[in-house]
This record gives sequence, structure tokens and C-alpha cells, in this order.
Amino acid sequence: MIYLLLGAAVLALVFWGGKRPLVKGEGWRVGAGVVALAAFAGAAYTTLRGGWGTGIVLGVVGLWSASEARGRRAARKAAPPAVSGPSLTEARSILGVGPDATAEDIRSAHARLIRLAHPDKGGTAGLAAQLNAARDRLLKR
Repeated sequence: MIYLLLGAAVLALVFWGGKRPLVKGEGWRVGAGVVALAAFAGAAYTTLRGGWGTGIVLGVVGLWSASEARGRRAARKAAPPAVSGPSLTEARSILGVGPDATAEDIRSAHARLIRLAHPDKGGTAGLAAQLNAARDRLLKR
């Protein structure tokens, strides 16, 4: 009887859903839950009938399947790559400096513009971030 139940659980696991098999993606969690329930039922049945060894093995299989059903998550789409910052020409145009600007020129242009664009002075956080990114890009050359 127990082998019949386990065989039915395995067949349901493999053939569930037709085109969407139960063992792929998020369906694996459902399949692992079904296997866990079948294993726990089989463990209870065989233990009550005197098969302690088989009951313990089925109990362990049930615990493993239940932990798999809880632990696996569907693969998420990869996040788009983060923007690395402005190019050199963009950074120069943001700060208003030329290609031959020294580090001191870049720092003074940044200080002058950040005084106007800082969020504490009525500017926006986005503009201040652009100014900081442009300064960092030009000073790291």
C-alpha cells in the first residue's frame, strides 16, 4: 500500500501540469510539498503497523521535502546593470570646466555649484548627486 502511495506521488510530481512540469521553477515547491505530505502519511502508516525503520526513513524524507518546499524561491530576473556615472565629456559639461582643467579648477567649480544645488539650500538630491559624480569622475581620471 505504501509503495502504491509513493509511486502515485512520484507520478504526480513528474506529470503534473502537462506542459508545465512540476519539477521546474516555482512548481518544484508545490511538488516538494506533495512529496512531503505523502512521506509523512506513509511514515505514520508504517510506524503504526510496526515498521519503525521505514517510518523513520519516510519521516526524514518528509522533513527534507518540507524544507525544500519552504526554502526554494523562483529565479528572479537579473537587475539591470547600474549606471557607472557620467562620461568625461558629460562630467566636464556638468561642472562647466574644460579638458585642460586642473584638480583645483574642478574642486572650485564643484564647490561653487554645490552651494547652489545642495538639497539643504533648496536644490535637489539628484542634481547634487550628479555634481558629486562628475567631480569624482574627473578627479579619478
